[in-house]
Amino acid sequence: MMVYNQLLWLFILSIPIACISWTVTHEEIFKEPRDFCIDKSLHCGKLYQRKFFYLFTCEYCFSHYITLFFLIFTGYKLLMDNWFGYVIAEFSLVFIANFYMSLFALLRQEIKKEKAVIVQIEKEVEHKS
Repeated sequence: MMVYNQLLWLFILSIPIACISWTVTHEEIFKEPRDFCIDKSLHCGKLYQRKFFYLFTCEYCFSHYITLFFLIFTGYKLLMDNWFGYVIAEFSLVFIANFYMSLFALLRQEIKKEKAVIVQIEKEVEHKS
């Protein structure tokens, strides 16, 4: 695959990785399993048990496993055609996916801030009326 196509794949394949990682670790639909995992990650007796449950609560950690899943099923390699291409692809995809998630988090934070400002302005207008 040409380097241009590899880079295109890198930026496109990172989108579903980021989406899945963010959804599992942040969104309401997975709240109960995530709360269970948070509790287990704090209270399990064995270190490996705490770390296993923690990976479902951290988007960065979880994105490594989602990326591995995508690499297995797509066969995507970056820059090299041997096993090292998989290693480069793993860390590159995780980096880009986490960059996307950071941008998404900032966007959501800005939207929440704007909503709060609007609510405050509406309250002030009601109070003045």
